[in-house]
Amino acid sequence: MIDDGLRFPPGFTFGTATAAYQIEGAAAEDGRGPSVWDTFSHTSGTVRDGDTGDVACDSYHRPDEDVALLRGLGVSAYRFSISWSRVLPTGAGRVNQAGLDYYRGLVDRLRDAGIEPAPTLFHWDTPQALQDTGGWMSRDTAARFADYATVVGEALGDRVGRWITLNEPVVVLANGHVEGTHAPGLRLGLGAFPVAHHQLLGHGLAVAALRAASPGVPVGITNNYGPVLPATDAPADVEAAAFRDAVHNLLFTDPVLLGRYPAALAHLAEGTEGDLAAISVPIDFLGVNYYFPEMVRADPADPLGSSGVEWPDAPRTDFGWPVVPAGFTTTLTGLRERYGNALPPIHITENGAAYPDAVAADGSVPDPDRVAYLDGHLRAVRAAMDAGVDVRGYYLWSLLDNFEWAEGYSKRFGLVHVDFDTLARTPKQSYGWYRDLIRAHLP
Repeated sequence: MIDDGLRFPPGFTFGTATAAYQIEGAAAEDGRGPSVWDTFSHTSGTVRDGDTGDVACDSYHRPDEDVALLRGLGVSAYRFSISWSRVLPTGAGRVNQAGLDYYRGLVDRLRDAGIEPAPTLFHWDTPQALQDTGGWMSRDTAARFADYATVVGEALGDRVGRWITLNEPVVVLANGHVEGTHAPGLRLGLGAFPVAHHQLLGHGLAVAALRAASPGVPVGITNNYGPVLPATDAPADVEAAAFRDAVHNLLFTDPVLLGRYPAALAHLAEGTEGDLAAISVPIDFLGVNYYFPEMVRADPADPLGSSGVEWPDAPRTDFGWPVVPAGFTTTLTGLRERYGNALPPIHITENGAAYPDAVAADGSVPDPDRVAYLDGHLRAVRAAMDAGVDVRGYYLWSLLDNFEWAEGYSKRFGLVHVDFDTLARTPKQSYGWYRDLIRAHLP
């Protein structure tokens, strides 16, 4: 039996999630073209220990093994991403049939296992060929993204349960183009605003393309959220926190749900008004990722005008992120308060934690900190639902330990431990905990 704090209503979706570049490997096989992450990870000094996603978890060659893990877990849905350059090696034009066939095979395996496929079209891996002509700084990339959406929509639309256009576009903006810590490694400061606008435009155009190609399949976008608080009551800190909140929490939501940019960023968005109708085409659900809140102080040297300070009195993950489940409830109720009837149903599309897990002598992988993290955060979701937020599902990040972007293989988020030398998969204690929670909800 489970207590009411972990009891979810009938029909609630329990899932898990991954991303293509983080797990697939086979980076140069079967016609796949390079992405910005191939280029970035092969550039000296960009990724910890010189790690790349060339092999990752080798999921491209192990779909049966990974679907068996999903089946054993008992999830009703699986969120994965499609590699744009595996389907369109140069981001446009010629379709790589082998790439489409791989995703067709994955989707069919999931369907056969009773698991709803929930693909994300873009999880940060812009085709390098498009980057060479401007990437997301170029308006043309939004149009090419819509073309790509048509290709995958027509190929897979009769087999998937829901579409997600973009994953965490603010990370592509801030980490990839403002700070340069992620691919493509550009440091453009606030001059990177076109990256935000063109991703939003690409989203809107892709929604229309997916609806035309696969009528009736729900479409949404995934953003990451978290409360942003000032470190002090000093006006400079309050103003800095408000600006970071606008970038982090509002920039990729206000235009979609309200048809306008947040006031704090309106000066950057001048001249974009003509695109807002396309950007704000109604969506069927909002994907919400939550990991941690932020506390910031004014910092004129930072491109966004603020830098983080340590969150008080909170345990921390292996990433150094504070563990604050209450921030999850605040995030969800805050979305309901800001957007009201404009807010569609929510799916939690990512939530999880990195810890330094290791296989014990008896072959088990104890990860009690992750179990505690998941327990606390699922209770936070339930509390938001009790407060009136319409949450329909929860996709735990992540199924597998994987390539964690600029941190390489040093951070483990998975329910399943991956030995990156042998690629052996070993379910962790948290895998069993989540499996048992899902089973407790079966009729």
